[in-house]
Amino acid sequence: MSQILKVENLTVDLDGVTIIENLNFELQNGDNMAVIGPNGSGKTVLLKTLLGIFPHNGKIEWAENTKLGYVPQKIDADRHLPIDLENLLSAKANILGLKKPDAELVIEETKITEKILKTPIGHLSGGQFQRALIAFALLGRPNVILLDEPTASIDQLGEEQIYELIHELQEKYGITIILVSHDLAIVYKYATKVLCLNKTGLCFGPPESTLTPEIFKKLYGEEHKYVHHMHHADKNYEP
Repeated sequence: MSQILKVENLTVDLDGVTIIENLNFELQNGDNMAVIGPNGSGKTVLLKTLLGIFPHNGKIEWAENTKLGYVPQKIDADRHLPIDLENLLSAKANILGLKKPDAELVIEETKITEKILKTPIGHLSGGQFQRALIAFALLGRPNVILLDEPTASIDQLGEEQIYELIHELQEKYGITIILVSHDLAIVYKYATKVLCLNKTGLCFGPPESTLTPEIFKKLYGEEHKYVHHMHHADKNYEP
C-alpha cells in the first residue's frame, strides 16, 4: 500500500490555547483510522485541521490527487427549511458538474429511498440525516472520508447500520477512513489503526496491540470500562 497522509510535529493553537501539540502519524491507502480520546482532547480540531479549516504549525502532507469528504457529527437543520434531501444533493452535484447517473449511484449505494429523498431536511430522523450526510460526502468520489462521531445521536440499531454502510463503501472503493468515535466496539471491529489523542498523541497502531490498560489509564485517567473484556477480543466481536 502507498502512503496517503503524513503528519509531522502538528501543533494547533486556537485563541492562544494549544489544542494539539507535536502530533505525528502516517496513513496508508485504504486504512481505517479511529481517533479516540476524552472530551476536549482535540479530536474534532484534528479533523478540521486536516481539512484545512484551522491554521497549524508542522506538516500535513496528503498524497497527490487526494480528494476529501467530510461527515460532521451533526448539523442542526431548521424544520421549516424549504428544501428536501434531493434538492441538497442535486445542488452539490451541479456545483461539482456531476452527471445525473453519478448522483443516482451514490443515492443507491447509501440506500436512500425515494421517500427519504423527498423529505424536508428538517424532518429527517437522526439515522436518515446521517445517511444523507454520508451521501453528500460521497458526491465527487473522495478517496478519503473524515467522520466526526457520525452516530452520536442515533440508536444502537441505526448506529450498526451506519457503520456497516461505511465499511461496505470502504471495501468497495478502497476509501481511507479517519473516524472519531467513542465506541470501542466499532474501533476493534473495523479500525486498522487507532490514534489515542489527548492534546498530543499517546498511542498509534493496530487496536489489538496498541490499546493496553496502561494506555487507557494515560488517556482517560483510569482504566476504561471496555479494556478487560475487549482488549483481547477477536475480529468477530459483535457489539
